Amino acid sequence: MRMGDEQTVGYGNPPKESRFKKGQSGNRRGRPKGSKNLKTDLTEELQTEIKVREGPRSIKISKQRAIVKTLIAKTLTGDARAVTTLTNLMCRVLDLGSEAANSEAPLSPDETETLRMFRERLLRSANAVAGEKSPTPRQPSGPQ
Repeated sequence: MRMGDEQTVGYGNPPKESRFKKGQSGNRRGRPKGSKNLKTDLTEELQTEIKVREGPRSIKISKQRAIVKTLIAKTLTGDARAVTTLTNLMCRVLDLGSEAANSEAPLSPDETETLRMFRERLLRSANAVAGEKSPTPRQPSGPQ
């Protein structure tokens, strides 16, 4: 049979009897009214409030805020995984990644000192896990 023939059946050409009729789609009922997608469900669930104890009192906050508070509290205790998660979250939500990529300004002395102290702290904790006593901070090598 020829390519233009109505009886040609194969990939992309189902038999004429099983093809959709004009004006009729394959999903006759469609998406039920009121059904929500994952993003909507997640947003609604994160907005529901829960009771949390903050010091001596109990307060109501959203689940989303509770997650952020927990993440920040873990970051402040030095949890490396929480630091990474919070940093990535901040870059995505606050759009810091594009600003940092476009920024040509060098770090201020305060920022440099903060990064140095953070690096030493990470080295100490990594060495403590590895069983070493005290890290010897290495000076960066390269052209000065």
